[in-house]
Amino acid sequence: MSAPDGSPVGAERSIGQLFASATTEMSALVHDEIALAKAQLKRDVKRGAASGGAFSAAGAVLIFSLPMLNFALAYGIRTWSHWNLAVCFLLSFAANVLVAGALALIGTVFAKKAKKSQGPQKVAASMKETAGVLQHAKPHPRTAPVSDAVEAVARSSS
Repeated sequence: MSAPDGSPVGAERSIGQLFASATTEMSALVHDEIALAKAQLKRDVKRGAASGGAFSAAGAVLIFSLPMLNFALAYGIRTWSHWNLAVCFLLSFAANVLVAGALALIGTVFAKKAKKSQGPQKVAASMKETAGVLQHAKPHPRTAPVSDAVEAVARSSS
């Protein structure tokens, strides 16, 4: 059995060999994580596309069924009120215009809220700030080992 760098497992390895081995393993781990993220993203995109297709089909069926709803509404108004059929169709059309206006108003409100949203800009600014902090980061200084303790240990063993 051997280590990733080819040296035997039980053999003493230098700090440089250990560091090279750790760097190689870390690189492999990062590459594996990226591959996993790509696979998950690909799966999520496929699911999203299928979902979008299903919603599009549902919307198409709904759009093509609206004329039947308009006819049913017009004939229902005629049955209830005994008015002229043309007036009933005009009332059905007016109801559709009111619904479309309400939906357009709701869409306008959401569009204004989306335009005011600074989500992507906030994320980009946060990433730039993090990168700036990491560029200027320095390792914490290590304290020098106390030489008296080493001498005390050496004296006690003699």
